[in-house]
Amino acid sequence: MDLEVKGVAASPVSQTQPCSGRKNPLQQGWTSKSWAMENPCLPVVPRLDLGSLVDSDEEEQDILPEDLPAPTGKYKLKNQQYKTEMKEEYKQYSKRNAEKTKSNIAHQQNVKNKIDGKCIQDAEAIVDDLTTLDRKALLQHGYADNPYTAQRTTRKSDAEVVAAEKKKQTVAEQVMLDHLSRIRTQSTLTENMLSHKVQFDGRIISRNGHDACRELVGFFFTHDQSLTIYEYRQFGKNRTNVLPFIQKSIYCHQHGRRKGKQYQLGDFYIGANLTFLSSEHPRLPESIKENTVLTLRITNIDRGASDSLKHVNCRTDSVEHDDINNQEANDRLVFKAIQADVLKEQLRKRGVRILTGLGKYLQQLDKKRNGLLEKADFKQALEVFHLEVSENDFECLWLILNGNGDGKVDYGEFKRAVVGEMNEYRKSFVRKAFMKLDFNKTGTVSITDIRKCYCAKEHPQVISGHSTEEEIKSSFLETLKDACIKSDEVSYGEFEDYYEGLSIGIIDDEDFVNILRTPWGI
Repeated sequence: MDLEVKGVAASPVSQTQPCSGRKNPLQQGWTSKSWAMENPCLPVVPRLDLGSLVDSDEEEQDILPEDLPAPTGKYKLKNQQYKTEMKEEYKQYSKRNAEKTKSNIAHQQNVKNKIDGKCIQDAEAIVDDLTTLDRKALLQHGYADNPYTAQRTTRKSDAEVVAAEKKKQTVAEQVMLDHLSRIRTQSTLTENMLSHKVQFDGRIISRNGHDACRELVGFFFTHDQSLTIYEYRQFGKNRTNVLPFIQKSIYCHQHGRRKGKQYQLGDFYIGANLTFLSSEHPRLPESIKENTVLTLRITNIDRGASDSLKHVNCRTDSVEHDDINNQEANDRLVFKAIQADVLKEQLRKRGVRILTGLGKYLQQLDKKRNGLLEKADFKQALEVFHLEVSENDFECLWLILNGNGDGKVDYGEFKRAVVGEMNEYRKSFVRKAFMKLDFNKTGTVSITDIRKCYCAKEHPQVISGHSTEEEIKSSFLETLKDACIKSDEVSYGEFEDYYEGLSIGIIDDEDFVNILRTPWGI
């Protein structure tokens, strides 16, 4: 029987020839995939008939049914209202956009003119002895008049107030709980008597970054003239803990004109120092017990409670108490005379370089690492950094600081007496910035981490195009590293000295706060 294989015989020669003469790939052990890669045979693509394509409008016309009913008057009215509203909204949007563009152009031009004028003014005011590092440090002053942070600063301030109130309430509840549990077994005092107290915030005066950044909350009880201090710790965003730091008891001053005198209500105010013997508190951290005297600075206080209790407990001060007040007032006059405008003028433009250099120099002289130096060391330091203090003023200063007569003074206390220090409001933001960088709470921060966290994009010179972000950041890092003993890390003391130097040339507190808020995002 003859069979006719249809299709094969009918295939054109031109289509079968390219693949003819080859053996069956499957018989040679090839897979279909490998055969296709080695021997590609292009598939036949049908020709595109452009004539069969129709316009999209025609397609829509074909798809739409022809027997649609006419729209009613109700829908016609809605459609007309919708068109009117859309036109009005578009007009309003165009108007707002035009006003915004005009405002931005005028604002940028104003900022640019302001920066240009400030640069010219600063250039005229700079004296011949300013170094390149001085000029680079002064670039940080540009953040002081940054207009872009006002709204964000308000939001952050509100959040800080809420957080502070929450912390205050948490600590107060813990204190009342602790002492009421003890009182029930040891005394007949009531909760009402314990409520007659003044609450205050404090910090440790120390160059140890971990200790300096501890958050302390204290209470002074007027019914028995006792005080206690707690440490507030926060772990993450939601977890907090309150731990006893100074046990509740009656204490006396351990340093200064009031040494040996019992603490009274009038001793508690912002900026006051509280001193304790480290040996009387065995539970203190080892880093704190290295110093004989622990000094705490009151950074904030419940003024309402303080004023109310002073009014209730008002009494005539003793003659001895008046004498101490007069002596302290005279001491402050001596300090102010040394920190007069002549000395401030020397530091106004060179504050960062002189203060950081002075701190580093005194630290290098401190061979025993106990923070104490002798009279000759301080005289030498003043001469090295060309700080002009008369012999009479220096002798008066030394008599005040060396009250115990041992011939040695803490160099941090000496530096604060000669140069002065920023107020507690400013210093609180320095601590916040460092605490944000020192997330491991080691007391030091690497230059690498500082470079990552520092943001210069809102510096006025970057906004105006005079400098790049990298130029401002490099200037900051260069001046900061010059203040450090180690080139790859910054301690809290060095970080504080840097901003102490910047603070001298800035009058307004909020301008100084902007210098910290803007680049560090606090």
